[in-house]
Amino acid sequence: MKKDFLSPELQKLNYANPVHLAAVGFGSGLLPKAPGTMGTLVAIPLYLLMTSVFELGLWQYIAIVALASVIGVYICASASKAMGVHDHGAIVWDEIAGYGITMIAAPQGWMWVILGFALFRFFDIVKPGPIGWLDKNTHGGFGIMIDDVLAGIFALLGVQLLSYLML
Repeated sequence: MKKDFLSPELQKLNYANPVHLAAVGFGSGLLPKAPGTMGTLVAIPLYLLMTSVFELGLWQYIAIVALASVIGVYICASASKAMGVHDHGAIVWDEIAGYGITMIAAPQGWMWVILGFALFRFFDIVKPGPIGWLDKNTHGGFGIMIDDVLAGIFALLGVQLLSYLML
């Protein structure tokens, strides 16, 4: 990958390293505008692959999302350490995991994919209550992941509440 257009921090990552590549959402976090949104967009085909193509059961889906969240602590810490910057905007694995959490047991259909996206982005950007507190007061890979995990849980509750009211 040609690195000339990347900031000095991003030039420190090794894009041949699958951990660093995952951290930047397979390149989506490198886009100059709204990298968190771009990282969340990458999560949509991953969600569809698991639910529509492989037709994973609920517990299989939860296991994969939980694993992605746990290993995300390492992935985000590794990239952050390599760059020398805590929670650089290009690190978007946390958004990928957060959207996965949002979509646990979501009804099938594009409306729910889009609603989950909108709710997750809302909670990730606004960071109400404990999300904002955790974002400011936790550090390292855990600190990078935890606010998005909690944003995913808030969005999950929103999707489930709306599906209960609408279906």
